[in-house]
Amino acid sequence: MRSAPVIILCLLLAGCGRLIPDAPGPTPYYPVQPGGAPQTPVRPAGSGVIDAAIDGGTFARLGRATASLGQCVAELEAARVTFSPTPDRVNSATCGLTDAGVLGADYGTTARMAPSDVTMTCALAAAVSVWRRQSVEPAAREILGSDVVQIEHMGVYACRGVRTDAGSTSRASAHSRAAALDFSGVRLRDGRRITVAGDWADGTPEARFLHRIRDEGCRVFGTVLSPDYNAVHFDHLHLEAEQGRLCR
Repeated sequence: MRSAPVIILCLLLAGCGRLIPDAPGPTPYYPVQPGGAPQTPVRPAGSGVIDAAIDGGTFARLGRATASLGQCVAELEAARVTFSPTPDRVNSATCGLTDAGVLGADYGTTARMAPSDVTMTCALAAAVSVWRRQSVEPAAREILGSDVVQIEHMGVYACRGVRTDAGSTSRASAHSRAAALDFSGVRLRDGRRITVAGDWADGTPEARFLHRIRDEGCRVFGTVLSPDYNAVHFDHLHLEAEQGRLCR
């Protein structure tokens, strides 16, 4: 019977062993009240900017709502937009990612990005989410009579200067910070495909749709460039979520 205490001790040690994690995780911060009772961790609350109609104050509200990565992520989570932050990184003297992540599905819309799961700054993800919900989708239903199921783009991150043609300069593009999206068109539920390259200047409902989402985008993004700006943009809208008020 002398072995019984040894067996009990081994069982207790084995049970306690299961409480030790394989690797320590991040330690949550619990504020403590004056009386010593811990509080629930404080998280930023969404302001609702993604679900608010576009008006003259949208750009400023987005700026406040995305001033920090934590607030920006909270805005996206509150609006049911999938966004997975990624570590900051420096790729060159002018290129890299800060406060960026992967934009996934938006569960408040029917439209999906193509290509999907694209890396961009959180501020750009929030601006795209506003534009998608408050401009692209309603404009398609009103003007074209169909839902948008796919938003097509040419990419976000590219380590390059503002221009890539013979007139290239050394000034870094917003693409070098993953802060700009090049939108090329949409695909509708009824199968139609509307593109900037093919439908911008035709004077058709498709052209009216594209011009409307360009004009409304100017209240959401800091810079919006279209085929009306120059020939380089003949096939896309450049949508930039940084300070600067240029719309053409």
